[in-house]
Amino acid sequence: MDQRFLSLADVTEILQITMSQARALVRSGELRAIQIGGKGVWRVENSELEAYIERMYAQTADRLRSGDSSID
Repeated sequence: MDQRFLSLADVTEILQITMSQARALVRSGELRAIQIGGKGVWRVENSELEAYIERMYAQTADRLRSGDSSID
C-alpha cells in the first residue's frame, strides 16, 4: 500500500529542491499541506503533490507558448 502522506523531506527528494524551497511552497499556499501534532510536523498528501506538479507543467507550457523559452 502506498503512503497517503509525505513528509517535507520526502517532497524535497521527489522534487529535488531544498527544505527552504519546500517550506516556501507550503507557506505561499502553492503546495497544500497539513500540520499534524506538534510544531513543525508537516505532511503533504500524495494527490496534492501530484496536483502541484500538474499545475507546474501547465504553467510551463503556457510560458513556452507565450514565447518565453529560456531555460536556466
